Amino acid sequence: MAFFSSTKESSNEMIQAQLIQRGIKDEKVLTAMTKVPRHHFVSPEFQSEAYGDFPLSIGCGQTISQPYIVALMLESAQIKDDDKVLEIGTGSGYQAAILSLLAQEVYTIEVVDDLGEMARKRLKNLGYKNVKVKNGDGYFGWPEFAPFDVILITAASREVPQPLLDQLSFNGRLITPLEKSPFQQELVSITKTKEGLQTQTVCPVSFVPFTRKEEG
Repeated sequence: MAFFSSTKESSNEMIQAQLIQRGIKDEKVLTAMTKVPRHHFVSPEFQSEAYGDFPLSIGCGQTISQPYIVALMLESAQIKDDDKVLEIGTGSGYQAAILSLLAQEVYTIEVVDDLGEMARKRLKNLGYKNVKVKNGDGYFGWPEFAPFDVILITAASREVPQPLLDQLSFNGRLITPLEKSPFQQELVSITKTKEGLQTQTVCPVSFVPFTRKEEG
């Protein structure tokens, strides 16, 4: 009971201090992040730091993003209840769990097989039923379920993979960190219109590099 109380207090503090006070206003995003227990998505050795305002290692050279960045990406995506969402970079499954409370369908791809398998089991055990997890190269997206209303990319690259832009629906939103230089990344929001792509810079960020699947 003491542990539950502590994690609940930590979660509430995370929402107030890290999200609301820093400008996150989307009530749906705030409510979803309140409902998803972040400590279930970090390694046992980081349990006491699960609700801190910083990224944490989840092994295999990957991280779980700090709560504020997760909230900012989700708010920027303007997710609606009936949206179909594609996430590139499942990681521990934390953002996919939140997405499952915001959208109708969630498809998420993880390039690191071990992380993908653990995330699939974790999401299933925690009862997130509208999430499909795939091990594979996120560069190619998931064409059999396209188009997607929202695509979220949780790793940085110099440009957005063309297959992902092709799988984005018209008026769909794609949120991704882009490398502007070896030492500079920016989170951008891209809207696909019939006139072309409309890009808006959200803020500077720091993400792990976009990883491709090795052939053979």
